[in-house]
Amino acid sequence: MTDGHSATTQRSVVVQGFTNSVLDPKEPMLGPLENGGTIIANTAPGCWGPMITPRLRGGHEVTQPVFVAGAEPGDAVAIRIRDITVTSLATASGHDSSPAGFCLGDPYVAARCPVCDEIWPETHVEGIGQDAVRCDTCGNAVKPFEIVHGYTVVFDHAHGVGLTMPRSAADKIAHEAKHYAALPDHSVQHSILTFAPADMAGVPVRLRPFLGQLGTTPSMALPDSHNAGDFGAFLVGAPHPYAVTAEQLAAHKTDGHMDIDAVRAGAILVAPVKVKGAGVYMGDMHAAQGDGEIAGHTMDVAGSVTLQVEVVKNYRIDGPVLFPLLEDLPPLARPLSPAEKAAAQKLASQWGVSAIEELAPISVIGTAANMNAAIDNGLQRAADLLGLTVPEIRNRATVNGAIEIGRAPGVIQVTFLAPLSRLDAAGLGDYAREQYGL
Repeated sequence: MTDGHSATTQRSVVVQGFTNSVLDPKEPMLGPLENGGTIIANTAPGCWGPMITPRLRGGHEVTQPVFVAGAEPGDAVAIRIRDITVTSLATASGHDSSPAGFCLGDPYVAARCPVCDEIWPETHVEGIGQDAVRCDTCGNAVKPFEIVHGYTVVFDHAHGVGLTMPRSAADKIAHEAKHYAALPDHSVQHSILTFAPADMAGVPVRLRPFLGQLGTTPSMALPDSHNAGDFGAFLVGAPHPYAVTAEQLAAHKTDGHMDIDAVRAGAILVAPVKVKGAGVYMGDMHAAQGDGEIAGHTMDVAGSVTLQVEVVKNYRIDGPVLFPLLEDLPPLARPLSPAEKAAAQKLASQWGVSAIEELAPISVIGTAANMNAAIDNGLQRAADLLGLTVPEIRNRATVNGAIEIGRAPGVIQVTFLAPLSRLDAAGLGDYAREQYGL
């Protein structure tokens, strides 16, 4: 571990440890990683496992951050996602509710035992089912969350397809939860497989893994699942020790918790740097998810991840930008084919247009407490990045793109074909050329 000031840089860093679900810039980072180096990590499931583990203070269990040499506040890091591989054999998930009395304001951040009145109590597992997590002190069932309607799903050996299980199979898996979840050695969460939900058996599902959390360390301590404008809004004026003001949240968050299904192997994510060394972290791998994560949760899994990270100097905006895989782009945001370009050139010749814009896809992330505000945030960030007006971004996203939903209630993507000259001016043009063969 290092503060990044004196240690020799490493070409690759292997990450095995996790935070206590709080991203704190005062905590030591791993590394320092050489600019352009590789991070290899075994990630723990996010969401449900940490949500039923009261000692964890952020709703997820993300990897210990990595210090990147040369990264300074005001820069960015470009993260090439080289590989994402699911290692869990099974998982469980479902739509949730939060029973009264089991938290101090926020069940993700400040779980409590209503008998001991202790915040972040130590707990253990007794048996299976939704009362299996018990307080070490008094033995009371501590459940800041319950599953209202849920499922247990097992995966085939190729991790290409899954199938939801009936009650008998879910119970069998629950008794060997850690094995089927493939929890990393240093993970402290209780596996959600312990709950054994089985409300919709026999449903086949297709795997399409991605990272729900990928980004950089915020410049003040924030619970990991709340490092975004929507979940972060719950911290404003909260009654627990991680309360912030709206101004603090806007200034310090880095929007690493996106739940955008295009953050998968082959994509390039550009994340803002707000602390020296960036502090790259990851977690909350999902086996698959539809846009919006509308159930509130999806199939959280353990997995292995390989990233390549390089520094982008003098980054213009405070939020992430994504260069998705070509197949993940909305139809109107895909680069024009040679035939389409030729047709456009013919129109230009007919109508005396001197030059046709060179365009390239980009996806600018916006986050806020609700969807409309998140769209406004994404539009403004896109305008700031490219030096254009918000009305022009609106037009370009309408005729050459789309607004996509990452997560309800407030994570979106403004995805569109942008002028390549403007991307070059922002220092991002070569990532677009690399990604789309321009």
